[in-house]
Amino acid sequence: QVQLAESGGGLVQAGGSLSLSCLASGKTWTIGGMAWYRQAPGKEREMVARITRGRIPKDYLDSVKGRFTISRDNDKNTIGLQMNSLRPEDTAVYYCYASDRGLDYWGQGTRVNVSA
Repeated sequence: QVQLAESGGGLVQAGGSLSLSCLASGKTWTIGGMAWYRQAPGKEREMVARITRGRIPKDYLDSVKGRFTISRDNDKNTIGLQMNSLRPEDTAVYYCYASDRGLDYWGQGTRVNVSA
């Protein structure tokens, strides 16, 4: 079993920055890819960015390219999401995701509110 815990959400003005972090615990040594997803009110959950076990960032959502950066520290069992130049449309609950031998794990989510 893997547990994921996000932190770092909050309220920020448009143009500002936030840094999210996700700590994995439990049987972390077999975790493969990890990712950040988000779900805005009334919308479906969407992938924001994902990163391989080898710490190679993959597949940024088009609307966040050049503004968000995903990172990973396997020694600390964490992934991060640095979010710059935030926009009101980035407002959502952000979820950490991990894949482990075909099983999907999700965190509880952290809320990000970007005011205009």
